[in-house]
Order: sequence, then structure tokens, then C-alpha cells
Amino acid sequence: MKDRQYDHQSIEKKWQERWEEQNLFRTKTDVSKPKFYYLDMFPYPSGDLHMGHMRNYVIGDVLSRYYTMNGRNVLHPMGYDAFGLPAETAAIERQRHPAEWTFDCIARMRKQFNSLGISFDWDREVVTCVPEYYRWNQWLFLKFLEKGLAYKKMAPANWCPKCETTLANEEAEGGVCWRCGSQVTKKDIEQWFFRITEYADRLLADIDLLDNWPERVCVMQRNWIGRSEGVEIEFVLEKTGEKIPVFTTRVDTIYGVTFMVLAPEHPLVEKLTAGTEYEESVRKFVQEVRQMSDIDRLSTATEKHGMFIGSYAINPMNDERVPIWVTNYVLLEYGTGGVMGVPAHDQRDFEFAKKYDLPIKEVIYPPDGEPGQTMEQAYTEPGLQVNSGPFDGMPTQKSKAAMADYMEERGVGRRTVHYRLRDWLISRQRYWGTPVPIVYCETCGMVPIPEHQLPVLLPTDVEFTGKGESPLAKSESFVNTTCPKCGGRARRDTDTMATWIDSSWYFLRYASPQYDKGPFDKEQAAYWLPVDQYVGGIEHAVLHLLYSRFFTKVIQDLGLISFSEPFARLFTQGMIYKDGYKMSKSRGNVVAPDYINQRYGADTGRMFILFVGPPDQDAEWNDQGIEGVYRFLNRVWRTVTNGIDEGYYIPEWRNHIGQIEPSQDLMDLRRKVHQTISKVTRDIVGFHFNTAVSSLMELMNTLMATEASASKNKPKHSDDLHDLRVIWSEAVENLALILSPFAPHLADELWEQLGKSGSAYQTEWPGWDEAVAKEEQVTVVVQVNGKVRDRLVVPADTPDEDLRQMALASDKVKPLLDGTQIRNVIVVPKKLVNIVIG
Repeated sequence: MKDRQYDHQSIEKKWQERWEEQNLFRTKTDVSKPKFYYLDMFPYPSGDLHMGHMRNYVIGDVLSRYYTMNGRNVLHPMGYDAFGLPAETAAIERQRHPAEWTFDCIARMRKQFNSLGISFDWDREVVTCVPEYYRWNQWLFLKFLEKGLAYKKMAPANWCPKCETTLANEEAEGGVCWRCGSQVTKKDIEQWFFRITEYADRLLADIDLLDNWPERVCVMQRNWIGRSEGVEIEFVLEKTGEKIPVFTTRVDTIYGVTFMVLAPEHPLVEKLTAGTEYEESVRKFVQEVRQMSDIDRLSTATEKHGMFIGSYAINPMNDERVPIWVTNYVLLEYGTGGVMGVPAHDQRDFEFAKKYDLPIKEVIYPPDGEPGQTMEQAYTEPGLQVNSGPFDGMPTQKSKAAMADYMEERGVGRRTVHYRLRDWLISRQRYWGTPVPIVYCETCGMVPIPEHQLPVLLPTDVEFTGKGESPLAKSESFVNTTCPKCGGRARRDTDTMATWIDSSWYFLRYASPQYDKGPFDKEQAAYWLPVDQYVGGIEHAVLHLLYSRFFTKVIQDLGLISFSEPFARLFTQGMIYKDGYKMSKSRGNVVAPDYINQRYGADTGRMFILFVGPPDQDAEWNDQGIEGVYRFLNRVWRTVTNGIDEGYYIPEWRNHIGQIEPSQDLMDLRRKVHQTISKVTRDIVGFHFNTAVSSLMELMNTLMATEASASKNKPKHSDDLHDLRVIWSEAVENLALILSPFAPHLADELWEQLGKSGSAYQTEWPGWDEAVAKEEQVTVVVQVNGKVRDRLVVPADTPDEDLRQMALASDKVKPLLDGTQIRNVIVVPKKLVNIVIG
């Protein structure tokens, strides 16, 4: 009989059209079912996906299909993080409105998702750049403002003096403008902030609730929040008596301060140098430092530079004069903007003091050492106080508390907690983002837009030149408005919100994407949220995930939700590489889904992206590997359809499965089926998709061997043929079902070929019988020179080498081998091991 051809193109087209016609993936709220909300981090609509992007979407589709087949009410939505810089850049380059470019990209991406058979509920699609969505960004902004969590202050922005425009960090890499190549400077402008620091304690404490998050993500968030307990000490300016607060976690080193450092942006720097001989040189130094990124300034690899500014401060603990310096390694945003220099007990300060010939004063020495030794590097461990006034000889474990008490009693310091976390700058001087819902009235001052007047719409009468102010600022129809409070003339705020705002609550919108009475329907959110499984890249470990947690807590405080954490489980997938590099269009090493679908089929692409390696690790794309998966699916098709054509399948096999006594070969096949169902089930739940695919391949090998044997040795008795049909039918029916999450098109086609109606997706996930799955046990006799010395009870398929090692390790055999030479070990599978000694 001639094999039927595996025509993946026609099969996949057929089933994609049928799924769409039937709205198979549409989700309805059904409180009678346990819910499962799976969510991929939604993509930026760049327009062209590649197979590297597809890894997490295929992972999500496997899980969503699996849990649907297990009776869960699954929400599996998709949307687009559609505002942002790339669309505006494209508008400048192509002279197209960002909306046109964005929606063209979305259409292409949606087509690619569908071509891979991803089970998204498109009725719940969320696109962040439409007014129906960003209206609620503005509503939430106003709620933050009411709670005192939104405020405006002066802050530096990247500025290109030639283009006369602000730049995002991505546009100013290396300190040069991406457009004209000019040196980028910093310009202080008024910008909006969210007061995330108000939630620092809760954000930190609730990390302990994230039991199902990767530990490295939790560590990264703890470090980013950076809670430090210490003392804030007030140094005093010698000239004016003005106090300079300095925070330290090492109050035990206070007597070792030999210089003080101010951040270049600190307002005292300009004040203290004005009209002095230091003014010009310090101003130039400050300008140079401000061109550096914060990351470079804090990097241990960056050489530390500084300059004395001509002023002194008084150490309140010993009244010593301390010279004040400005350096490139202190940021105004961290701590108080002032740092005490203790070179004997901080390595960075030690190197700085050596470079600029500043005093190094030892105030702590090792418990097993002597003070006054020459220092080759800073001593940073616990020890005993020296040169520390009344605290001399005290162990540092006690002196920290004693010194803090001393300072608080005299009013020169206080215990406090500082955070590395800074308030969140949300302003962007761009067009393609959510307009800030604020106007400025000559009479009323700053006025929030009333909720009933939202959304504040982006204007369309704008030009994209890449020069000058934001296009919003040049749109008279947008800027000029009336005050909602007094009706007088007013000007709109021309900042837009960072796109991080859009992604900080989008997961709530999927519960009720058409809802127009609030950002989401509270009842729907109460049913669907929090997200049960969130999947995305490790690069979002801090910003996006931290901002989402922050938003969730604020929204909880607004009384809109009852939970405090948005994502119950988090999984971070590895990246796909090709030719040793991460897939990217710029490198020209991408593999397009369209090519894979055409050449091998979507099911092949899906299974290979899962088979390529553990999903939490990076993996290399391999053309030979995808060929192997394609051959596997061809074998599945041929084996099942050939068996159907041979008449092996009987729909009523369940009625006979308990009444037959199959041969050993058929029993081996049945055992493999139940083992595979068990293994694939556990592997899906445990995110071991690569080994799940391997198990499917192993089952296929057993099924092929059984079918080949049946074709070669036709059953002679009707009972034998009946047994074959029953076992084969159980095998292929279960194969189609457990294959369904991985290769849904082929699985549904096989399901139909078996005479089934509907989709495998709508069928209950199969169970397994532990008794059937259990390996056959055999007793293997262990002999030494032909005499029986032990018996081993082992699985029947135990490899020969394993049997050999088990026999040699037997407690009854080892004493007989001492002082002898093992000449040979003879293994007879399933029967005996004979150890020959001499």
C-alpha cells in the first residue's frame, strides 16, 4: 500500500481556517471551572518576528492547550506594547505617521502568530497606542496625582545642541546623538516622576511571597531596591554653618573621614565655588562628568577623577576640618548626594586618596593584629576601634550601635533607612506616547484634566523632523486649550509618558478589554487575576516587573483589586542564537517563521524550538536539527495513516482493552504509551519541553517497530489481529492527544482521520495507568565462577553495563572479589551476570 504524503501546507491551512471559523480559542468567564491565566510579555510591534522571538509564544501555547485539555478555563491573550521610540524614528525616516507604521507592523505580526497556530483569543487583543487604552493611562496618572504619588521637578535629560532636541538613552549611546553624531549634553528640564519609593518597603517585603519566581530575578529586585540601614550624619560647612547630610552604613568609620565628596549635580557645588578661583575649573569638570552615563560613573572599571572645590566641612564627632571634593563616582540621586571619604576602610576611597595624596587615617584594626601598620589596601572587615575617641578598643559589632546612640543624643545624626531605588522618571519629550493630562493656566496654575474629558488625544497635525522640541510642543491645536477650571486660556503639558506605564497594568486590561467605565471590570479582574503563569525574557527582571508590582499595589490601595502581586509564577526563557550570535536583523542571522512554515511546516518549527534545549537556557539554532524534527513528524503521519489504511484502528477499543491477553511486543507498546503520557504530562507542567518531545519520539519508535513487525509477520489468528488492533488504537489515539499541544495541526488532522469530530484541543487530556506504566521486573542471577551468589530484581530493559556494575557492587559478591583478578564479566540480558575470577 502506498504511503499517504504528509502535506503540511494544506493540513495547516485547513485547520487554521477551521479554528478561526469556530472561534475555538475565544475565552468566556465560567466560574464553574478553575481558571488558568497564561500571559506572554507582549511584544513591541516591530513588524517581523523571527524564530528567536517565537520560543516563549510556543511555550505559552503548549501550556495553554494542555491546561484547556485538563478542564481549566484558560485565558491566553495577546497584545502590543505599541507606543515608543522606534515608531517615531520610523516616522522621521519614512515620513509616515507612527500610527500607520505601527498598525502595519501589528497586522504582519498577527498573521505570523496565526501561521504558527498560536491559540490567542484575539477578541481580547490590547493595543496600547489606541485612545481606548491610553485613556486609562491618563486616568491612572490622575489617581497617582491625587494620592501624592505623581509630582514634577527639575531633572537632567539628554540634549543634542545641534538638533535642539531631547534624546532617549538609546539615542545617546556613547554620548553622541544617533542622528547627527554631535556630542550630547545634559539639560535640566521639569519632568514628571512617580513616587515609587513610597512603596519600597512593600516591594521589598513582598518578594518573599514570590515563591514561584526564579531566585535570580528576586535577587536582582532586592538589589535594585537596595535597602540599607545606617546613620545620617550632619557635617557642617565651615564658612556658613550650613549642614550637609551624609548617609553611611559604616558609622564605625566616622573618625577616619579625611575628605568629603559631593556629586557634581549637588547644588552646593555651584554655590560654594561661585566667585572663587575654583569656579571655572570646577564648572568644566562638572560638565564633563555630566556627559557620562550613570552606569559608567558607578562602574568599578571607570577611573575615578575628582577636584577640590576650595571649601571644608567639620566632622561633628571630632571637629576636624574635612576638605570637600567633587568626583565622577557619586550621583545626586543616590543617598544624599554627599559621601564621606574613609580611605583606610573603603577600597574606592583608598585608591582615590592614593591618587590625590589625601590622608589615610586608620580607625579599625584586625582583632588579631596591631594598629599603625602600613596599609597596602583598605581594611574592610570587623575589628577593634582605634583613634576613635571614647570608643577606642571597642569591637565594631558594638561600636556601631554605641556611636549611633551618641550621635542621636547630641543631635548630630540619626538612624535611618536608605534605598538604592529612586523615584521613577516617567516624562518623555516625544510624540508617540500617552499625553500627560495636565494643563497650565495663567490664573489657576497647574490643573488636572477632569476624568470626563479624557482621553487627551494625540494630535495628527504634526511634523516629524527629529529636530527641535517634541512635535507635540509645536502643535498649536494641541498646546493651546482652555482651562477646565476657569475657562481661561491654558497650555497643555507637552510631555508624554514612558511606555513602561503602558506595560505596568496591561495584564489587568485583558480581563475586560472592551470595558469603558474604568481601566478594567472589577468582577472580571477578580475572577481572572492574578496571572497564573507569566513568561518573558530575563532582561525585564527589574524595570518592567518592578513597575508592574508597584502599579498593582497602588491599584490595590485604590480598592480596585484585592491582590498585591500581579504574577503568581514567572518563567524566564533563554535566547535563541544562530552562528554564535543572538538572532537579529542587523546581524542578518534571523530565521523567519514564513520560511519555516513553507519549507517544513509550523508544527515542525514549534517542536524544534522546544526540542532545541531546556527552555530556561540559551540555545543554538541548528538546521540539521529542524530536518530531524521534520522527519519525525513525517514518520508520525505515515505510521498512523498507514495503520488506519491497514484497518488497525477500531474506535471501540476501550470496550476490549481489559479483556485481551496481548503478546509481549504489544504489552511493551502499551507500557510505552502509558509511560509517555505520564512523562509528557510531568514535563509540560515542569517546563521540560525538550524531554517531552524526546519522549514522543521514543514512543514513535516503539509504535513503528510494532507496526513493522505486524506488516512483516501478519497475525495468523483472529485473536492476535484483534489484540493488535486494540493496542494500536489505544496508542495512536493517545499519541494524537499528547502531540496536540506541540503539533496541533497534525494532531487535529490525525484526530479527524481516526473518525473523531471537533479538535483534539476540545478533548480531555488522557490519563495513564501506573500499573501498566510500571516497568516489567525480572530476576537476574549473579554468579561468581558459575556459582550463584546473589539475585537482582531489576527492570527488564536494564542496560548490560548497568547490570555489570550492579553485580560487581553487590554486598554478597564484593567480599569474594577481594585480592582476586576479574578475568571476565559475562552478561546475559534479563537472565544472569557471571563474574569470572582467577
